[in-house]
Amino acid sequence: MSATRRQILGRTGALGASIAFTGSIQELFAGTATADSPDPVAAGAADAAGRGGYGPLVPDPDGLLDLPEGFRYRVLSREGDALRSGEGKVPSHCDGMAAFPGRSSGRDARTHLVRNHENRKDAAIRVPAVKGLTYDPMGMGGCTALALDSANRVQSERVAIAGTAVNCAGGPTPWHTWLTCEETEDKAGTNGYTKDHGFIFEVDPYDPRRTGAVPLTAMGRFQHEAIAVDPRSGVVYETEDAFEKPFGLFYRFLPRKPLGGTGSLRAGGKLQALRVPGVADLSTVQEPGTSFSGIEWVTVPDPLAAETPIRFQDFGSGGITHAQKLEGCYWGGTSVYFVSSFAKSADGSAADHFGQIWRYDPQRHRLTLVIVFGPDTDVQLPGESPDNITLAPSGGLMVCEDGEGAQHVYGLTRRGDVYPMARGRQNIGTEDEPEWGEFAGVTFAPDRRTMYVNCYTPGTTFAITGPWQH
Repeated sequence: MSATRRQILGRTGALGASIAFTGSIQELFAGTATADSPDPVAAGAADAAGRGGYGPLVPDPDGLLDLPEGFRYRVLSREGDALRSGEGKVPSHCDGMAAFPGRSSGRDARTHLVRNHENRKDAAIRVPAVKGLTYDPMGMGGCTALALDSANRVQSERVAIAGTAVNCAGGPTPWHTWLTCEETEDKAGTNGYTKDHGFIFEVDPYDPRRTGAVPLTAMGRFQHEAIAVDPRSGVVYETEDAFEKPFGLFYRFLPRKPLGGTGSLRAGGKLQALRVPGVADLSTVQEPGTSFSGIEWVTVPDPLAAETPIRFQDFGSGGITHAQKLEGCYWGGTSVYFVSSFAKSADGSAADHFGQIWRYDPQRHRLTLVIVFGPDTDVQLPGESPDNITLAPSGGLMVCEDGEGAQHVYGLTRRGDVYPMARGRQNIGTEDEPEWGEFAGVTFAPDRRTMYVNCYTPGTTFAITGPWQH
């Protein structure tokens, strides 16, 4: 599961328990600062004013989304409705998402959204196959793109890429495109696919036909989760959410045309994997602040994984460093942050934790454990399985919940206070066995005045406005 699925806090596996962490909460917020976002330190006054959040959630008379008083929502798009392009229906499983600025003022679109659809073969509604935008006719996933005016009215809604599979997360580029990631490594002939899957694809939110459906094969074929781009060097960092041991790797991609703009990643480059000398499994590191120098980047023998999945490949006598559930990935300040959302020895991890956030500083070649989630620590998150995350206008965070029972978007302030921001009311189960769709893809408009978020199932995209603290 924008910041991206699964971004930053990741799935934990501590069902029914509060989630807590030790480490530098201030660094967690500083890491989310970007050139287009308010400075978290300068926003401290607003954040302190909102320590109690925005007040209790008010039940929605329409039974969709409970929000604090003064906030309102608009349903932008719902699974099964007709796409405004006439290409078919709004697909299932709305997931990772990003918001991009309009290219001009006036009557043109103010905000463009690109939305992933994490469709497997059993998806109820596929992303419609559109000529020129379809990679594999048998792939059910892809992305849709929405253009919104200043009042969040939908001006257009269309297929942005189709024929891909299990489009979970991804990330934006400095040149305002979206890199959508396939969280699978199925090959042609598996599940009826006609082409290999497990790639990254670039999507232009303004004109998807500029990017088409071209796999960025040099960036590797594996169970991709998320990406982050170093805005100074153009290096792309990638996480691998492998489900079974040996677990995933943390990668960097060195483009031949760094920061070259739309389409430049097709020129290829070199894919490398992180090696922490003496550390085969990141789960064994349990003390926040632990730092490693002498980090090595080892060239991947076969990025296309023609015969052997990358994480199984031979990286030489030093081996390679693995981690369970590598999910979120984002650039903040001078470093890239990435998440191991949980580790369980019962699954084969060397140690247990409820989640880690790591920082890699490429200038100093240093890897540091910033946060460890677990019981009996200082900051408690209500609910369970925190997932997608994004920076809030106040300088705090918005976190999507992905667990059992009623699902929420929670706010987390720089002081560590937690408050409910939204609660889903889309009960899709029975009276005896209720089931709620998780939230995903939380992101803010470039002007920070609207929060966009998806309900994964039934797929729904909301625009939420109100008295956001800036």
